[in-house]
Amino acid sequence: MIPISDAEHKPRRFPFINIALILINVYVFLLQVTTPDPEGFIYSYALVPANINFSDWSTLYPFITSMFLHGSILHIASNMIFLWVFGDNVEGEFPPLVYLILYLGSGIVGGLTQYVLAPTSTIPMLGASGAVAGALGAYFILFPHHQIKTLILLPFFLTTARISASIMLGYWIILQIISGSGALGGTMGQEGGVAYFAHIGGFIAGIIFAWLFARPQTPERVS
Repeated sequence: MIPISDAEHKPRRFPFINIALILINVYVFLLQVTTPDPEGFIYSYALVPANINFSDWSTLYPFITSMFLHGSILHIASNMIFLWVFGDNVEGEFPPLVYLILYLGSGIVGGLTQYVLAPTSTIPMLGASGAVAGALGAYFILFPHHQIKTLILLPFFLTTARISASIMLGYWIILQIISGSGALGGTMGQEGGVAYFAHIGGFIAGIIFAWLFARPQTPERVS
């Protein structure tokens, strides 16, 4: 399922921060794929758990920089589509700076969650998935009844449907939990793959943030 829009519900204000985050992610990805040394670029700014030393602050910046790197065009495209569809309405429920804190904070929590489970891994972690998951978690709390126009891809079949945000995002996080649980039984952290627990950590961070800091509930928000 690929979300297309939440066109029936406009954000409270123009989503400057959300659009800026998308543009920054795209810009950094362009730098990443055009640099003469892409691998060196990734290892300089991605989160490599084995390099983290909490007594040395200079090793901790990848918890932020890694969320602006991506492994492929498909990787960044999927993250930015979800951020575009869900992030604007979430931004409208917070002051702009607070939404930025939600995004970055969720990304950091996601990185920490994955790090705790594989602290000796030498595989670089990168991607905005944990931060985007924070926006999804907040949306799950703030707009559970919104209908998301969704592209459904099946073998030899393509259609669109309107799916409740609570069902779509609930399905998404359950899938992350199941997939992450499967990864625990393997060699997580020693092979490349999807950082499912970064998604889970970011999603939970977004839920908690929405509970604590969102505007008081209004009829518009739950419509």
